[in-house]
Amino acid sequence: MSDAPITYASAGVDVEAGDKAVELMKASVRRATRPEVVGGLGGFAGMFDASAIARMTRPILATSTDGVGTKVAIAQALDVHDTIGFDLVGMVVDDIVVCGAEPLFMTDYIATGKVVPERIAAIVGGIARACEEAGVALVGGETAEHPGLLEPDEYDVAGAATGVVEYAAVLGPQRVADGDVVVALASSGLHSNGYSLVRRVVASAGWQLDRHVDDFGRTLGEELLEPTRIYTKPLLELIAADGVDVHALSHVTGGGLAANLARVLPTGTFARVDRSTWTPPAVFRTVQDLGRVPQADVERTLNQGIGFVAVLPEAQAERAIELSEAHGIRAWRLGEVATEERAHADGLVADDAEIVRGAKGVDGGAVQVVGQHPTA
Repeated sequence: MSDAPITYASAGVDVEAGDKAVELMKASVRRATRPEVVGGLGGFAGMFDASAIARMTRPILATSTDGVGTKVAIAQALDVHDTIGFDLVGMVVDDIVVCGAEPLFMTDYIATGKVVPERIAAIVGGIARACEEAGVALVGGETAEHPGLLEPDEYDVAGAATGVVEYAAVLGPQRVADGDVVVALASSGLHSNGYSLVRRVVASAGWQLDRHVDDFGRTLGEELLEPTRIYTKPLLELIAADGVDVHALSHVTGGGLAANLARVLPTGTFARVDRSTWTPPAVFRTVQDLGRVPQADVERTLNQGIGFVAVLPEAQAERAIELSEAHGIRAWRLGEVATEERAHADGLVADDAEIVRGAKGVDGGAVQVVGQHPTA
């Protein structure tokens, strides 16, 4: 047994490194703010002036928490840490927008084997820039050093956010009607779901992250690290736009298109969406072909090029598409909604395709994906 005194530093936790990381990230965090933020970085709690909320008729708070899964392994392997924050923010704040709420503020949590100030500052800098893009205040966070639990270069990130919406404006199944259409909003790539499958496929094929892939026009690693698109402001503008009455939104994340759409449809309704309306970007075809992944499995795991869907009256679909594309987000009419009774009577239900009913504990509507994707 050694007679040397045991300190926190000798146990693997460097408090000074944590303090340096906070100093490095301060400038980024200051930009991710809103007028309602009270106090500054470093307090025990982030504070937000709720006076405006108090003046609402019936304010409903909405909250969400998430991480980015094993996509962090790609960032660590490439030693690129300033984009993973966009994935975190996108996964959290855009879930809040689904119910029509405006995300107001967010906090983050980073666990790492060893605090490297520059790396932590890069991660938080990405989170802050994404919050700034979304119009969300980053009001606090925590960095925890976990030696012995995580390797020195390993880390994981998580976040939580809160938003608000008037009760009368809440979006969801209660608004969806027979005859509505489904509009798709393109993803920026894989986003942050399915990376356990993607990494397994890539490893099995023996592909390295620095491999140039002609179909991507860049390296495999660059494609896999493409940040998640932030839909917050474009969707809030769509919801508020004159002449557009959005009934429901769905964030296409874990579970894929059909399951996530089914979650925002009422029971007794049926949505038919058509693969022939879009061609998934090259990365999705590459993963499927390289790993010989069954179609049903890839569609349950990856977003296939669709990051969000909106359900709204048919007459407003073109206006919604125009507004989305004005923000640089490709959009298109994906399918239609009917009562199950009408869907069967009108022959909308295909006999040779799976019907997905509800998901993640939600007893929702039914969704069927039909047709074949056009070739690229």
